[in-house]
Amino acid sequence: MKQNLTNVHPNAKIGENVVIDPFVTIEEDVIIGDGTWIGPNAVIMNGARIGKNCKIFPGAVISGVPQDLKFKGEKTTVEIGDNTTIREYCTVNRGTAAKGKTVLGNDCLLQSYSHVAHDCFLNNNVILGSYAGLAGEVEVDDFAIISPYSAVHQFCRIGKHAFIGGGSLVRKDIPPYILVANEPLSYVGVNSVGLRRRGYDIDKVNNIQNVYRYIYLKGLNNSQALNAIEEEIENTKEREEILSFIRSSERGIVKGPQD
Repeated sequence: MKQNLTNVHPNAKIGENVVIDPFVTIEEDVIIGDGTWIGPNAVIMNGARIGKNCKIFPGAVISGVPQDLKFKGEKTTVEIGDNTTIREYCTVNRGTAAKGKTVLGNDCLLQSYSHVAHDCFLNNNVILGSYAGLAGEVEVDDFAIISPYSAVHQFCRIGKHAFIGGGSLVRKDIPPYILVANEPLSYVGVNSVGLRRRGYDIDKVNNIQNVYRYIYLKGLNNSQALNAIEEEIENTKEREEILSFIRSSERGIVKGPQD
């Protein structure tokens, strides 16, 4: 007799061509899209909404109860886009009443042992390195990379195409397009290599570098820098994204090297 080595609730909604390996647990209120693979010993808990062609590696726990003492058992979700890979022993907690859901976009990669806490929002093509951890309500924009062993404080925002060096302690917002490293964490330059790999031409990269010279290298405070940028630097989409990010920052942005 062939032994059933999985525990899949009959009310779970499983798409076509989904592969569920032995010793997997899938609870009742779960939706899994077509073509997804769930590796051995993974646990998919109530509230999980997993897209198409995802890969969930052994030991991962998706949609666990939030590690937040304010959580009172409200019905919340984890929403994972298409083509996202979640490696061994990652944990992704579902939302709380604060936002109602934790979100991972399309084409993300969560490396082994990383953690995404309640109500986080990760956009598309985000990479979270091994053993990195996001506290509650962190927002990460497209193509941002958070290197291994980094820890991100609750409510922080990380801009698009930002690169955070390994072992970083992120306590402030990280504006788009930059590299940050060192302790205390600080600006070390524009992520020019990553931008060129993603199709940004030299004129766009130079424009971004000019913006950050005013913010970090001219000895101006943020208000002075933003005013000078508007007066003296060509108005581009990237310039406006940077200005908008900084003006909307509630925690303040990471410091410059001289600080």
